[in-house]
Amino acid sequence: MYRKAEFMGEAALKTADETWVYAFGGGSADGDASMKNLLGGKGANLAEMAKLGLPVPPGFTITTAVCTAYYELDRKYPDTLEAQVDAALEAVEKETGKGFGDPKNPLLVSVRSGARASMPGMMDTVLNLGLNEAAAAGLAKKAGERFAYDSYRRFIQMYSNVVLSISHDEFEHILDDYKDRQGYDLDTEMTADDWKKIITLYKSAVQHNLGRPFPDDPKEQLWGAITAVFGSWMNDRAITYRKLNDIPEEWGTAVNVQAMVFGNLGETSATGVAFTRDPSNGDPVFYGEYLINAQGEDVVAGIRTPAPISRERADKLGSEDAPLEEAMPEVYTQLRDVANTLEQHYKDMQDLEFTVEDGRLYMLQTRNGKRTAAAALKIAVDMAREGLVTEEEAVLRLEPSQLDQLLHPTISEEAARDVIITGLPASPGAAVGKVVFESDEAWDMAEKGEDVILVRIETSPEDIKGMHASRAIVTARGGMTSHAAVVARGMGRPCVCGAGGLQIDSKNGVFRVMGREVKKGDIITVDGATGQVMLGAVEMVQPDLSGDFGLLMEWADKARKLKVRANAETPLDTRTAVEFGAEGVGLCRTEHMFFEAERIPEVRAMILAENESGRRAALDKLLPMQRSDFEEIFRILEDRPATIRLLDPPLHEFLPHTDEDMEDVAKASGVSVDVLRQRAGELHESNPMLGHRGCRLGITYPEIYEMQARAIFEAAVKVAGETGRKPIPEVMIPLVATHKELAILKAVVDDVAKSVFEETGVTLDYMVGTMIELPRAALQAGEIAQSAAFFSFGTNDLTQTTLGISRDDAGRFLKVYEDKGIYEKDPFVTLDQVGVGELVRMAAERGRSTRPGIKLGICGEHGGDPASINFCHRTGLDYVSCSPYRVPIARLAAAHAALKESHK
Repeated sequence: MYRKAEFMGEAALKTADETWVYAFGGGSADGDASMKNLLGGKGANLAEMAKLGLPVPPGFTITTAVCTAYYELDRKYPDTLEAQVDAALEAVEKETGKGFGDPKNPLLVSVRSGARASMPGMMDTVLNLGLNEAAAAGLAKKAGERFAYDSYRRFIQMYSNVVLSISHDEFEHILDDYKDRQGYDLDTEMTADDWKKIITLYKSAVQHNLGRPFPDDPKEQLWGAITAVFGSWMNDRAITYRKLNDIPEEWGTAVNVQAMVFGNLGETSATGVAFTRDPSNGDPVFYGEYLINAQGEDVVAGIRTPAPISRERADKLGSEDAPLEEAMPEVYTQLRDVANTLEQHYKDMQDLEFTVEDGRLYMLQTRNGKRTAAAALKIAVDMAREGLVTEEEAVLRLEPSQLDQLLHPTISEEAARDVIITGLPASPGAAVGKVVFESDEAWDMAEKGEDVILVRIETSPEDIKGMHASRAIVTARGGMTSHAAVVARGMGRPCVCGAGGLQIDSKNGVFRVMGREVKKGDIITVDGATGQVMLGAVEMVQPDLSGDFGLLMEWADKARKLKVRANAETPLDTRTAVEFGAEGVGLCRTEHMFFEAERIPEVRAMILAENESGRRAALDKLLPMQRSDFEEIFRILEDRPATIRLLDPPLHEFLPHTDEDMEDVAKASGVSVDVLRQRAGELHESNPMLGHRGCRLGITYPEIYEMQARAIFEAAVKVAGETGRKPIPEVMIPLVATHKELAILKAVVDDVAKSVFEETGVTLDYMVGTMIELPRAALQAGEIAQSAAFFSFGTNDLTQTTLGISRDDAGRFLKVYEDKGIYEKDPFVTLDQVGVGELVRMAAERGRSTRPGIKLGICGEHGGDPASINFCHRTGLDYVSCSPYRVPIARLAAAHAALKESHK
């Protein structure tokens, strides 16, 4: 509850000249769309719509700067804020001709959050604020008793939940019990007298829970709501959403106070949500839903299933409800005109909220609409074709992380489908997983690596963690613009909403439909494109990456400066990478080639050999196997380069560990188990990550690197002769710490290359370089560059050795570090730019000072992370290398980095 002591205080900011409040409405506004950082997205767009002359109810925005001050001042407000709010409220009273708290002609307002980044449903809203017994009676005389008291009970319920922290369910139970006693099925059956009785029960519940009455003073209500909205910036669901979507805490939220308009005045009133294009697939159709005689929360909360806006959409869905186009044709035409105006003005697909009060249209919000990756791709390409945006702008419209949704399988058209129910296709894509009913359980199971599908009656903002953890979401209630649908589309999760035949018994862990029963843990498949939910796992197919996808990637490739390679050591991975647009292999880990069944015995024989001649005998058997691998990779790459890392892991990794395996290997190798155990003991290392591995193996056993180099060059020469292509081998020496190590091993590689070229009479260009994965190597990069034609930054190990953290063990504490803000992101996912990144920058500068043309790339997992790619672009690296399926993501991220730099 608002008290003066909480508003003022000795620590309050003395900011007499600061503008904390910006008004909008009546065809004018103090702000505009360019002020999103200060006014939040909602406030900035309300101001912009007002300036465009669109029908926006008057109101005002309390800026994000107040949110920052509120937390800096230990939840107090700047001392000049109250007077500015009072003045802005008076302006709204003047424009509407109503009085805030006037019992004869009451002004009611909504109080809504509005961060600069859209956070649908994550923060709090209060509607119908300003009602008390006297104001409700006055409203009843003007608009009818049933409407007035329905609005009052809605206000009490919402305010009590948002501001007074009383569970929403408590009021729902009161209402449900009352309806049961009266024999009512629907809220619309409730009379004015019924609502009066509900109000009395609601107020008694507040008194019982808090020991004080529900507040009647409109000003106390207003400041209570404002404080609750600012407070909701730090609630659990908002914090979780910010973390999932990289929204900084310091941005804060604005608060929008706006005159209420009512969609629940009767059959000539309505409320709804619309999109200027289909947010599921990007089709250029007017898309949306509405409810007659309802308020906006009824649509987005999913409590009632709304009707489509257009006849076309109603026919497609088989809806029997009259669309807005037919129920209110004049309003529909006006809404279409407003939608076209806003899309042309913002040059992007818009998400609109509107209310119709007694036949008159009002716009409550516009914003760039959340959309699936498939829709984002189509909308971007279509708008470029239409001339609404440039090709470069189209590239920037698709976030690199969204591509992940397009690069994974969908359900095969030929697959048998055991459909148990069909709902609304709220967010496309397909997923298979175990049924769960509770969000916390979904999160816990996903943390353990299980694929889960969240099945709920409806979702609410409290479900955000479970929704993110789930492969797909299914709800029994709600429409295409319900909370579940909007959030799922933003997350890229398949979603089926409004599956009304589902009978969900979450308490007993089961749902039933048409006599069939599905229990918690059972496997289902969700097809968000058709709205189908199927029993069991259904066959998937690979995505089609031609058409719009191929065109947008062409535009991206024209814009980017960084080249993109792939980490690949098998023909399948190499072919996949090339198909996804990789410009070469940036990391071929040769040790992965040794683990195949027919090869591991020869590797073990080499390790168990007592002398060099024994090792060479085993290596001679491995040579044709390695050569064959490289031949196939070079054929697929054609003239593209391949960076091939010579053997890196310690030898003990190739030996058996269990007694049973020891016996099998001993028998196959012709040695005793005791000898095998002795050799394993000799090779055992306390900390193998920092032990006898990488170039240290090559220094100790140069014959290993000789064999691998020979396999590389013989393969390259053979493929060159067969195909007329010129393979480009780049031989990488791993784990170098000193220039001397590299110089010794480069000489080994050069000698082998010279021998192969003399033996075959064919000479090819090649390079010898190193992986920078130790801090000393980064510091000594100038010296090392004397012998290195390229540096490949192995940021996985460089992160481990710089931070002194084992990637394999960090899971025990890194999340705590993230939660406490010690590391903003997991440094093994997103590059630690100020630490590890500083070493990369330093090594790049020092390497270039010695060898100006040195080639620089990155081959750790960070090579597929958009934020890390942006760093690589700014640092001036030549390429990034990532897993094959992340190549398109890296291509787009590299284009974003270049375009954003050029647009500064």
